Amino acid sequence: QVQLVESGGGLVQAGEPLRLSCVASGRAFSSHAMGWFRQVPGKEREFVAAISWSGGNTYYAESVKGRFTISRDNAKNTVYLQMNSLKPEDTAVYYCAARFGPYSDYATRYDYWGQGTQVTVSS
Repeated sequence: QVQLVESGGGLVQAGEPLRLSCVASGRAFSSHAMGWFRQVPGKEREFVAAISWSGGNTYYAESVKGRFTISRDNAKNTVYLQMNSLKPEDTAVYYCAARFGPYSDYATRYDYWGQGTQVTVSS
């Protein structure tokens, strides 16, 4: 079992940066691939970024490529999402997720989810 807690969300102006953190507790965090997803009301959860268990491989949605960076610190059981050049369309609740296996951009392949953190970008 893995428990995930996100933090770092908030209200920012367009163009400003924000860094999200997700702290994991429980078993074998370093054996899990991690992903960030986001969701707005009335829409399906959308893939944002993923990282392999070692941190050696990362994968991004086209909409955030070049602006967002996912990273992890296995010694701290933490995964990060650095978001730069934020746009109003990045406004959403952001969730981190964990899966025991290769990273994926499919939400249904993740086993554990955090409660989400709200990111609001004003124009």
